[in-house]
Amino acid sequence: MRINFFINLEKILYEKNINTKIDNFKNFYENFKLNLCDFNHNHKAIIQENIQVKILHPTKIRRPKQANSTLALAKIIHSIAHIEYSAINLALDASYRFKNLPYNFYKDWLEVADEEIKHFLLLEKILNELGFKYGDFSAHDNLEQALFLTKDSLVQRMGIVHRGLEAKGLDANPFVLKKLNSSNHPIKILFKDIFKIILEDEIKHVNKGNIWWEFAKDEKDDYISLCRNFKEFNLIGKQYNKEARIKAGFKQYELDEMEKLYNKNGG
Repeated sequence: MRINFFINLEKILYEKNINTKIDNFKNFYENFKLNLCDFNHNHKAIIQENIQVKILHPTKIRRPKQANSTLALAKIIHSIAHIEYSAINLALDASYRFKNLPYNFYKDWLEVADEEIKHFLLLEKILNELGFKYGDFSAHDNLEQALFLTKDSLVQRMGIVHRGLEAKGLDANPFVLKKLNSSNHPIKILFKDIFKIILEDEIKHVNKGNIWWEFAKDEKDDYISLCRNFKEFNLIGKQYNKEARIKAGFKQYELDEMEKLYNKNGG
């Protein structure tokens, strides 16, 4: 039986029960891979809040500097699980919101959603083994804010979210691993293995963002201007995971210009 792509995706995107959401996506994704979806590009997308945890301003969230206790380790894992859950919604939203695009666009972002779900479930399992669950700690809504801000612009969505904020996750990877090395908990070995999987997949995700950023932009769009115009998302930073970013499609001159902009603004 054939299904309506956008209507079904809307139900999945805004499903509040996480387990139901994931189960429904798996069924939907199988239908998509079997070419059983009909694309009604006249469908009008809606936008609504889609957060499952208590939200605090980033400055009010206490981030453990070291994973020197089970609680601290759980908080670190929870913060990453929240990013992965937000990334599920971002990938689903990209597939759902933007119409009249090549088939490969929808294929790419459903593939990303599927991989983000796998990441989330791996992290959730570790949380459970530590005696916690997703939602036990507060989180920020930066990614949700970026979703709302870029809802009407494909070039901004790809540049700010999938090429920008997701690339910051690549930059953070070495620092998270350093925190993990401070832990004596035996579960850290499993988490480090999972984190390596996440890094490899996130490089692919940022690369997809790079591909569709290039597709969407015109001659007036450049990444440094995007960083400058949307300072609230701190797309430039002090340190970059240059190797990972280059693999993901960034050019060396872009990284050089981002460093110059960061230094010019005084850090």
